[in-house]
Amino acid sequence: MKAAVISAPGTVEVATVEDPTPGPREVVVSVAACGLCGTDLHILQGEFAPTLPVVPGHEFAGTVVATGSAVTELAEGDRVAVDPSLYCFECHYCRIGRNNLCERWAAIGVTTAGGAAEFAVAPVGNCVKLPDHIRTEDAALIEPLSCAVRGYDILRSQQLGTRVLIYGSGTMGLMMLELAKRTGAAGVDVVDINPQRLATARTLGCSAAAGSADELDRPRGWDVVIDATGNERAIQDALGRVGKGGTFLQFGVADYAARATIEPYRIYNQEITITGSMAVLHSYERAAELFAAGALDPEVFISDRLPLDHYAQALGRFRAGEGRKILVRP
Repeated sequence: MKAAVISAPGTVEVATVEDPTPGPREVVVSVAACGLCGTDLHILQGEFAPTLPVVPGHEFAGTVVATGSAVTELAEGDRVAVDPSLYCFECHYCRIGRNNLCERWAAIGVTTAGGAAEFAVAPVGNCVKLPDHIRTEDAALIEPLSCAVRGYDILRSQQLGTRVLIYGSGTMGLMMLELAKRTGAAGVDVVDINPQRLATARTLGCSAAAGSADELDRPRGWDVVIDATGNERAIQDALGRVGKGGTFLQFGVADYAARATIEPYRIYNQEITITGSMAVLHSYERAAELFAAGALDPEVFISDRLPLDHYAQALGRFRAGEGRKILVRP
């Protein structure tokens, strides 16, 4: 089969690899579409994936074409979206319900072959059947949405009527915008240096959109500030925009080397909370329900649908900040 392969830091190509075979409790999925994510860029840089080469792609959906000998929950022809999370269920963090912090954390498309391929293998327990009205390739949006749902789980103390500021209006920032609207925010402002992306944020109904938070009138700061960029400069600026008693959520994936400065006295004196959200945790099924209920408009969120053969070009577009969610299709 054809697959995108990251063979070394900075090197990616579409190559022919061996067809996958399911284990007893696994299925083989014919991939309809696979989304690109910041994690894929980190893997290309030589971060995250413990070993290379690897087939990337942790945001994907498709049709079951083969089942393992002990699979009874799914059959060939079933359309599914796939949670890429692979937990050991034995370590300290798994045993206390914090599986996303698993000491042996793994993920399809990060530590094992993923969905940037014609076919991918997944545990049956990681697959969610799709309702008839959902287009299979659009369901690649469920995985990033599940990360956003996890982000709002972290922000569960957010009260009705809060003011929210989001840095970044790429796919993840826009998803956080959509969820903020659903969780009772009084207003959601968005900051981005990309005018096209800001235009999409306005289309989705943000309260205000600007190239800098200085352009927004919030002298007391915001109750919740979310970084969805992973950019060091944006993070530093965002930390200074949190109002008294507010919360800063690090949601974007930063480079390993990124650094930001905090003011311990201000954190103490103003009772500011600084926290983070890591991937998916008990949120994939809820994201699938939200997606099926129309929480996201795929035509707004998906800007590019490119053939798998153009995977390197798709990564280039993503790295350049062009478009919104970019899908590749085998």
